[in-house]
Amino acid sequence: MLTTSRRKFIGQMGLGSLAIFIPIGCTYKQSGIDIQGESPLHYKTIVEISKMIKSNEISSFDLTQLMLDRIETVDASLHSFLTVMKNTALERARELDKELEAGKYRGFLHGVPIAVKDLCYTKGVPTTGGLKVLSDFVPDFDATVVSKLEAAGAVLLGKLNLTEGAMVGYHPDFKIPNNPWGKDLWAGGSSSGSGVATAAGLCFGSLGTDTGGSIRFPSMANGIVGLKPSYGRVSRHGVLPLAESLDHVGPMTRCVADAAIMLEAIAGEDPNDPTSLSEPVPDMLKDIDKGVAGLRIGFDREYALTGVDPGLASAIESAIEVLEGLGAEIVAVKVPDLTKVIKTWILLCAAEAAKAHEANFPSRSEEYGAYFREFLEIGHRVNPSEIADIRQIRESFSTAFRAMLSEVDAMLSPAAGSPFAIPEGLQYKSLTHWNEAISEILKASATKHPVFFAFPHNYAGTPALVVPCGFSDKGLPYTMQLSGGFLEEAMLCRIGHAYEKATDWNLQHPPV
Repeated sequence: MLTTSRRKFIGQMGLGSLAIFIPIGCTYKQSGIDIQGESPLHYKTIVEISKMIKSNEISSFDLTQLMLDRIETVDASLHSFLTVMKNTALERARELDKELEAGKYRGFLHGVPIAVKDLCYTKGVPTTGGLKVLSDFVPDFDATVVSKLEAAGAVLLGKLNLTEGAMVGYHPDFKIPNNPWGKDLWAGGSSSGSGVATAAGLCFGSLGTDTGGSIRFPSMANGIVGLKPSYGRVSRHGVLPLAESLDHVGPMTRCVADAAIMLEAIAGEDPNDPTSLSEPVPDMLKDIDKGVAGLRIGFDREYALTGVDPGLASAIESAIEVLEGLGAEIVAVKVPDLTKVIKTWILLCAAEAAKAHEANFPSRSEEYGAYFREFLEIGHRVNPSEIADIRQIRESFSTAFRAMLSEVDAMLSPAAGSPFAIPEGLQYKSLTHWNEAISEILKASATKHPVFFAFPHNYAGTPALVVPCGFSDKGLPYTMQLSGGFLEEAMLCRIGHAYEKATDWNLQHPPV
């Protein structure tokens, strides 16, 4: 479905009643912001809403109040927020309005309401990480990413729900976020609240974290844009760890330009995080509108299309045709063998998670949920010699994967498969129950596990961008993943933005 317009598609799908939710465009131009058409305020992009704030078409205070009202109404059934910071958000918005009136404008994020995953420290506000054992934890400082968003002028609406400890299962004391495309659908993990809130128009952008797909899974499941940056591009100081050598922090938005704006705001060297990189942060919007003519897009047909939902496979092939039509050269590449990556990631992650939780586990193991408790138990059983072997495997794979990516400007594949339904209550059960149930679901649909598209980038520390690329015959979103060389986030955004301008898949929103 290459040239079919969104309105025509909606008509074909019998979704005409949702047309009022369609914004037209997320376009950045060097000379300013190009906004076409109208859409509800809560579904506008950062690019769009920032122009309205700057031109005094709406105040940050009024916009923040509107979003808080929407959260109160809509999130009662979606459960994407753990903490709503109503008073501080309104106070912050009022201050930013005064700044603007005085002639101080901080940029695209000035006065824009956003939210962050509840792994990020917020001074004086609970940070639970989805863990009962941390239900009373209140940090006395902000995470670096939170401080940077504040410096950029963002208004923090609150803290977003997530799986326990940023793994896969939930603690029974926490509600599970509901996918706005369908309550029976997986909302992704671990940044599930970030995916749901962004897709449902409860914030204009959010932060997620990604250790093995936790930005990309919920972006896929909720049909939004997600950007996992290069390892070290964004500081992790003040972000509760899952696995120190695998964790990344990145933006989740409704268009690529918005992700670029948020990444530029949070990226950069941080003396409090020795793994943060000293490389300067690029102007993420400088070349975003240059198009893809002459760029080389890698494609491993077997990797991308084998064991993938037929509808998604068709959408991926259509995306290839779109990029070719825009002047990109499609180049055959071969993804290195993933067998050892899939087998060893969970052991490395579990071992690092066990170290991260040694203050509370196993001494307070009864306060942990079934899934995360079993996961940490696995971590305690991993011995040093196994870790040494895993690190060798990781180094070998990372070298080969980065070498493959260096041959092209980006590689295209599915983001993490396609949305799927899961049994009610499954996410409160053990790791063993989850693995058995998901294996049966994937076996029944003859599709491979989403981790095949996620784990490689965490092992290699390379960036990956998720972009909507179609819809299933049931009206559920499809997404693709653009993978790039180390520190090539700007290039990925350039390609993703060009694809967005040539299509309109990202302009459809769930019926919320």
